[in-house]
Amino acid sequence: MTAVLVALLLFGAALETASAQVPYPNRPIRIVVPFGPGGFADITMRLAGQGLSERTGQQVVIENRPSAGGIVAANAVTAAQPDGYTLFVMSSGIALSKSLIKTMPFDPETAFAPISTVAMFDNMILVRADSPLRTTQDMLTIARANPGAFNIGTINPGSTQNVTAELIRFATGIPMTIIPHRTSAEVLTSLLRGDIQIGVESYAALKSPIDAGSIRAIAGSGSKRSPMQPNVSTLLEHDVNAGVDGWNSLVAPAGTPKEIIDMLNGHIRAVVQGDDFKRRMLDLGGEPNPSTPEELAARLKSDIAMWADVVKKAGLEPR
Repeated sequence: MTAVLVALLLFGAALETASAQVPYPNRPIRIVVPFGPGGFADITMRLAGQGLSERTGQQVVIENRPSAGGIVAANAVTAAQPDGYTLFVMSSGIALSKSLIKTMPFDPETAFAPISTVAMFDNMILVRADSPLRTTQDMLTIARANPGAFNIGTINPGSTQNVTAELIRFATGIPMTIIPHRTSAEVLTSLLRGDIQIGVESYAALKSPIDAGSIRAIAGSGSKRSPMQPNVSTLLEHDVNAGVDGWNSLVAPAGTPKEIIDMLNGHIRAVVQGDDFKRRMLDLGGEPNPSTPEELAARLKSDIAMWADVVKKAGLEPR
């Protein structure tokens, strides 16, 4: 009996050693996106995922799980094994969620292991082609004349788009109604149908209808003008203190081995710094922005503190 137990222990140890020696990755990698298909984060991660697949030789699967605050997607990732095969798209909007969502089941700073930022972007304030709104001042004038009946469409709460809308409402003091949608396509439909007066969305997400002229931008949300819409002024240029420079990134579940994080960081940085990725990002009005894990952690910490201050000053109640 003793000999049998020793043999079993040795066999188990051998299997564990063999398993540990299997190189990462050796099966498909899943990237969970907390937004619907077609948005800037989705497009960005599909491009990054393609590059990651080419570099690792493994399939990269994009899984869209939109929800308020990214909670559904985040829960799917935090429940996964910390082995590098399930990754999460962390965005600037999620930094706000820590202060604004009362029942948030995870802490963005401790539930994940940072890998790298991927891209920076800003949002456009969009109207239907035949809208009487031509400028930021037009928007404010009509909104003030119709308190509570002026609707802003965004994707889900916790997104950078939704955060921008909240800031517009706070900075102007006008009781606009923010209407969340599941996807960018739904925001477009509401805008064209006249259910909302303005939509807040990235150029990348609604590039086709913008380029086709069915909708147009009257302002940008960034700290500087969009390279794709250089004639469109920013909200900040009109003294509307609602500047938001959005970013998205890749993170893994907390506890993922450092060697895997470092390997993924190296791959993502190489993809994001590649000429093809840069060209595609610039075409979409975004800016490639790789980082170290430490830089991403610092950015997240800084944004969480900034949004906590904004929420407090705005008197916004966690929901």
